[in-house]
Formats: sequence, C-alpha cells, structure tokens
Amino acid sequence: MFRWRDNSEQHHGDDTAQPEAKVNELKAAIGPLCGRNLQYCNDACIRRYLEARNWNVDKSKKMLEDTLKWRSTYKPEEIRWDEVAVEGETGKVYRANFHDRQGRTVLILRPGKQNTASLDNQIRHLVYLIENAILNLPEGQEQMSWLIDFTGWSITNNVPIKSARETVNILQNHYPERLAVAFLYSPPRIFEAFWKVVKYFLDSKTFNKVKFVYPKNKESVELMSSYFDVENLPAEFGGRATLDYDHEEFSKLMVQDDEKAAELWGIADQKAQKMGNGFHLSGEVAPEPVETAPATS
Repeated sequence: MFRWRDNSEQHHGDDTAQPEAKVNELKAAIGPLCGRNLQYCNDACIRRYLEARNWNVDKSKKMLEDTLKWRSTYKPEEIRWDEVAVEGETGKVYRANFHDRQGRTVLILRPGKQNTASLDNQIRHLVYLIENAILNLPEGQEQMSWLIDFTGWSITNNVPIKSARETVNILQNHYPERLAVAFLYSPPRIFEAFWKVVKYFLDSKTFNKVKFVYPKNKESVELMSSYFDVENLPAEFGGRATLDYDHEEFSKLMVQDDEKAAELWGIADQKAQKMGNGFHLSGEVAPEPVETAPATS
C-alpha cells in the first residue's frame, strides 16, 4: 500500500469552509498511487482540484483522473528546453525576471511575436513554460500571473481558435487554480471579435481572472498597479522597466531549470547529457577514446 505524500505547500484560502475531510475523501476515491502520480497528488494539489470543482468530490475525482491520464502520455515534466527552444526565439512566451506583489511567477505572452506554424509545438512550448513557472514558485505560493502584450498583434498573426481552445483546455483542466490573474494589456479593437469566441471556452472561475487593461482607463491601470510594482513592470505594460528578451541568456536559465526539474521528478535525465540546439546541456564533456594498438600474439 502506498502512502500519500504529505502536503508541502500552503493553501491560500479559507480552509475552514471546506473541511479537511473533503481532501481525505478525494484521496480515498482516487485510491493508492505510486511514482510520479503520488508525487503530483500532494494535499495542495488535491485542494486545487476540489476548489476548481467547487469542492464536489465526484467531479474533482474525474478531473484529477483525467489529468493523471494526460500527464502519463504527454509527460510535461519530461519536456526539455532543447525540444522547444526554437519556439522561444522571438520571446513570444517567457518567464519574467520579476514577480508580482504576491510573489507569484509571471509569464509574459506576446502573440504578435509568433514565429512558427506548428500548433502542437506551440502548445508544447507553453506547457513547458507553465511547468517552469510552477517550478520557480516561492515556498507557500501556488499560482502564477500572466501578462499579455498585444504589440504587433493583427488578424494575420492571430492565434488560431483551435490553439486558443487547446490552451484554455490544458490550463483549466490540467493546471486548475494555478492561474491567479491574466492581464490583457491594450488589446486592439479587432481583438473583440476573437474574444467573443474564446470567452465561451472559459469556465466562470477562469473568466473572472481575465482583466482588460487600457492605458487611458484609470481604473484598469490602478488595478494592474495593485498587482505589480511599476518599477519592475515593463514599459509595454505601463511600467518603468525595460523589456529586453535575450534568447541566449534565457536559454541558459532554462537549461539550469531542466536540471532542477529532473532532480525534482527523479528523472534520470539522459537528455541533459547531449547537445541540444546549440546549447550544451551537460556539465562535462567526455574525453575522446584513446586508440590503442592491437595486442600482438
């Protein structure tokens, strides 16, 4: 019999309204787990799935089981930077070097910087960065914030509806309660037609986390400044910092994080022993074999 892993994360909600009995009930409903599933399903994880389904154990059980099936085939924890680095060359999605006022990891998304055509690879890149954002959460924090910059966005480089739907599906169903807020900064008017379609993919919880910010709207600007220090916030989002994405430097950080992720999940990371897309993923280089003369009889 396998034991559930003790909760190592704190839940930022009022647990008194939802008794610990619900957590134990969902654990019992899921049954014994082992390996990475056991590691994934700590108490904080259980609470997030219960929260996402309004503490309905049956619905939470189905949601969690679906995620475990998805993770067993998609294996998001095994994705490595060298596999998705080409997607990040323009900085269309990356982890910011600052946090919001609550210490949350921040992902910056710039759809106008789209540089590839494969939807599958684009989604894989995003999943990698969601996993990376979670990996870099400070202790006691479970959520991340998204900043979406529409500079350069147009109908010609618009995100396909299929891609948007898949993104929403993965975020809502496989990373429940990981998103704290998503700020859509100064979207063009033409975006309204796209949003009218996409919003129907969102459940009410996710929908309420989406905030539109317009530079000339004082209320929306004040809302954003309540989440972020303007000294850290890039000018593209109304702050005073400079947004300067350096793909080479960011790649170095991701390679380091790949090693952290491999250690966290107990993965014998053979991928980190080879060269990937020009980035050396190994700490050492094996010496070339010395050729010896054949033995004489």
